[in-house]
Amino acid sequence: MTVATETRVAELVKAYAGRPSELIQALHRVQSELGHVPAGAQAVVAAVVGVPLSQVRGVVTFYHFFRTNPVGRHTLRLCLGTACHVRGAENILKAIREELGVGLEETSADGAFTVEGVRCLGACGLAPVMMVDDDVYGKLDPKRTKRILRQIREGGG
Repeated sequence: MTVATETRVAELVKAYAGRPSELIQALHRVQSELGHVPAGAQAVVAAVVGVPLSQVRGVVTFYHFFRTNPVGRHTLRLCLGTACHVRGAENILKAIREELGVGLEETSADGAFTVEGVRCLGACGLAPVMMVDDDVYGKLDPKRTKRILRQIREGGG
């Protein structure tokens, strides 16, 4: 993390200085500005808020809504629940890896997609299912999955 970014993070959380009970709010503020809470920012937050770095890391890794790595412009959530698993979610994941070059919990090199595995999207009748941002895509097969991802990447999806 650059000195400029450290300074920016310190500025973002200065309102929480010496207020350990405000740790989560300080982390939310950083993430809303940076898109994630990298290790360097965690150290700055710890120093400003007045808590051990281990406490900050514990909070960031415990709560699912905090991210430690940058995310893509699109979030792809692949259902790994029972219905999707039985109907070929592994084949869909393989197609995603082939098309985007990444697997679960990774972001594509071009920054277009972050891929997440989820337990259920509530669309079991459409299994296998993925969500890209707010759009649900069901009854997937590898070929259709790749086509959808290409369309989204090109701005037509």
